[in-house]
Amino acid sequence: MALTDRLLDAWYAGHPALALLRPLESLYRRVVMRKRARFLAGDSPSYRASVPVIVVGNITIGGTGKTPMILWLIDHCRQQGLRVGVVSRGYGAKPAQLPWRVRAEHNAAEAGDEPLLIVQRSGVPLMIDPDRARAVQALLASESLDLILCDDGMQHYRLARDLELVLIDAARGLGNRRCLPAGPLREPVERLQEVDAVLYNGATADRDDGFAFVLQPTALVNLRSGERKGLDHFAAGQAVHAVAGIGNPQRFFNTLQGLNWRPVPHPFADHAEYSAQALSFAPALPLIMTEKDAVKCRAFAADDWWYLAVDAVPSPTFRVWFDAQLDRLLPGSRHS
Repeated sequence: MALTDRLLDAWYAGHPALALLRPLESLYRRVVMRKRARFLAGDSPSYRASVPVIVVGNITIGGTGKTPMILWLIDHCRQQGLRVGVVSRGYGAKPAQLPWRVRAEHNAAEAGDEPLLIVQRSGVPLMIDPDRARAVQALLASESLDLILCDDGMQHYRLARDLELVLIDAARGLGNRRCLPAGPLREPVERLQEVDAVLYNGATADRDDGFAFVLQPTALVNLRSGERKGLDHFAAGQAVHAVAGIGNPQRFFNTLQGLNWRPVPHPFADHAEYSAQALSFAPALPLIMTEKDAVKCRAFAADDWWYLAVDAVPSPTFRVWFDAQLDRLLPGSRHS
């Protein structure tokens, strides 16, 4: 098990040895709290775009379903007649220059796996740059947009924002509720009191402190042919190799079990790089991976490799709340 995996397990399950990291945690907390205080006081440079910016992020290390939620937001805003763009850090990407406009024909090495997935799924205008303020400026210079979605960037205070949506895994919660490196929090838990909305991935109903959403499997898609099959394509009890290089691989494996298949789990590090050799498993079984992994594996995929397409489904209450925010940010702009 990799060091990062062991840390994640310790953070979310609790481990007494983490107490040794408390002095480093105190230092980390002071740094991030000072950084936010400067932003709130207007003492640090911050770029405010000419259109509303919605940050979709988290305060924890580990997967929370952010990419499917961004895809839902893109689709929902378009249904309201809004022109939407996305900016992202582009974690792991190695583009020829920055900022970099991601196109569907790019590869994950230059574009990053999550940005490429978003563009291939939605065709949305998307710019990557670790400096998200610069990414927004470049995107607005090339596109006429009504709204910008910022993929992650909660702690990137150089970009002013009009709405903050924080996603939390409902099953894992905030772990031991401590900041890095003693826990999984990027910012102190009190930061949640300052955001506009909290969404709990996997919650069955809205909570007092946030909205519910689920990731709903919709189809199996063949990596080589692009053929889509229903979730009954494999019979109940079918054994499959399950590959997940995401922040919380177990959630993916649980999803496959919930579809009545028998996954042989192969967890990889988040944003892992793959090869045909690395995914050559015995015995010979169909292989199912996440869509985020699939964008990196199509070039060498075998005939029986599939990805599970999933869609975010937020609660009706969130939809009503979010539409009210759009009306506030863009009065008279929605055409639904």
